[in-house]
Amino acid sequence: MGMQLGGGSIKSRRGAAGRYRPLAEINVTPFVDVMLVLLIIFMVAAPLLQPGVLVDLPKASVKTLPQDSKPLEITIDPKGDIFIADNAIADGELKERLYAIAGNNRDVKIYIRGDTSLEYGRIMQVIGMINAAGFTKVALMADNR
Repeated sequence: MGMQLGGGSIKSRRGAAGRYRPLAEINVTPFVDVMLVLLIIFMVAAPLLQPGVLVDLPKASVKTLPQDSKPLEITIDPKGDIFIADNAIADGELKERLYAIAGNNRDVKIYIRGDTSLEYGRIMQVIGMINAAGFTKVALMADNR
């Protein structure tokens, strides 16, 4: 009534192990599947990566300038509040924030995104604060549509 599990003697197990060699090839099918899913996710998410503060940029038919590095974008919303990325900044904090971001590099390009409903004086006030901090490469952004 005794039954032997495991396939027999040690000799037969060695023989079975000799038949099965490890597979030395990489199965790329799961890798391709994952990459295609990630590609679709990034294609859907890319248009959503616009700056977080919504402003109505003025329309202009201009040629875009060549860029060698990513500029720093400062947004001024319709109420006149200043934003760097999605973070609201008081007027007195702008200089310190710019120093913290740029460090000793005063040649950082700064783009200002101002809403069309803003007064010209408010935009010039922000440009003046940026210039007083020592940054001279300041440009205004427009919607090129």
